[in-house]
Amino acid sequence: MRLVLLALIMGALSLGCGGNPSKKDQQEVKADQELTDDQLFDLIQRQTFDYFWDGAEPTSGLARERIHMDNVYPAHDKDIITTGGSGFGLMAILVGVERGFITREEALERYEKCVSFLETSDRFHGAWPHWLMPDGKMTPFSKKDNGGDLVETAFLVQGLLTVKEYFEVGNAREKKLADRIQKLWEEVEWDWYTKGGENVLYWHWSPEYQWEMNFPVGGYNEALIMYILAAASPTHPIGKEVYEQGWAQNGKIMNDTTFYGLRTVLNHYEHDRSPVGPMFWAHYSYLGLNPKGLRDQYADYWKLNENHALIQYRHALENPHEYKGYGKNLWGLTSSYSMKGYAGHRPDRDLGVISPTAALSSMPYTPQQSKDFLRYMYAEQDSLIGKYGPYDAFSLENKWYVPRYLAIDQGPIPVMIENYRSGLLWKLFMKNADVRKGLKKLGFSSENSDDE
Repeated sequence: MRLVLLALIMGALSLGCGGNPSKKDQQEVKADQELTDDQLFDLIQRQTFDYFWDGAEPTSGLARERIHMDNVYPAHDKDIITTGGSGFGLMAILVGVERGFITREEALERYEKCVSFLETSDRFHGAWPHWLMPDGKMTPFSKKDNGGDLVETAFLVQGLLTVKEYFEVGNAREKKLADRIQKLWEEVEWDWYTKGGENVLYWHWSPEYQWEMNFPVGGYNEALIMYILAAASPTHPIGKEVYEQGWAQNGKIMNDTTFYGLRTVLNHYEHDRSPVGPMFWAHYSYLGLNPKGLRDQYADYWKLNENHALIQYRHALENPHEYKGYGKNLWGLTSSYSMKGYAGHRPDRDLGVISPTAALSSMPYTPQQSKDFLRYMYAEQDSLIGKYGPYDAFSLENKWYVPRYLAIDQGPIPVMIENYRSGLLWKLFMKNADVRKGLKKLGFSSENSDDE
């Protein structure tokens, strides 16, 4: 079929910064010719940005955990706020400013609302919980997960610090916002989460259950940014030994393997006996942290993420289960909705479910393969695309999809596409003086830490 063109994007292209397309402009029309790569990027960035702009929880301005277009929700309220997903959303809003979807002033007003909410919401030794309600109170993610969540906090702080860098050279009002963000950042007690001085960071702490969740974070996963921010903290830092002994497990993190003919670079096996993790491991920590030229004693982080994406791509090409549709235009496995709830998809646990964020958010690592996926979705599978971009997951093999979105899956799409296009979020985050000190402290070298 011909590529479906949303006139929404034509409005965004033709109008200046802050232009708001009319309802008529938002109607679907058939394109006489295929969109260029840049037009496709603008289209999907606008749609996924809208999740965090139009779809935001109205009281806080932060991201809803999920948006279900079928209006079928689980027991939790549909307005539940995700802290980690909100960090991604804060960065997506910057994409909206730079691409002319909203004005700088509109973004500033939204950020002020978000920061005001975060200043008064529940925190636990400075860390926010996984979920918040619109009144600012914690709501449990699970029975004992009813306190601070340091990983989700790290994702949120990554977004906040990126926003700080964007506005701290602005006018007086913008500088005030930057100062307020700095205060929030300084209030996170990263060292508390070493459980009294152990050389590892713990994911959770609860005033009711204390350390009973007992989840020391070590070995490679999505949480590298947590250790970097903990080392970078100007007020509650961890030492290098916590990174080396906790995260890197005294060097065992380097026990990599070869999968689909490519080195995994670091050991993905430690957590769940899988040769390679779900694709989000290559996204969440790297929305602001630029892996280009980033190295320490354990890894070249660009090669790590590039190989991760290429392994997933090669898995789709080989298609060992002969799932319908798999190939050069259809690939990418990560944690997402599935036929029976939420599931962690990866090559050795492949249920035939494709999660669009996996390939799309890998745009910097596999540009041609990710572009092929993007074009295929909008040309051949446009029924799987809704108001906020591609739906969270689908299976051609099982003839299954649900018209639903998750913040943690939609958020990386506009951010990582923008990092591919302009490096915007990478440049901002890597400019932060505290972050640069933290990277140096842990022994990282980077060609990009001084990008202007």
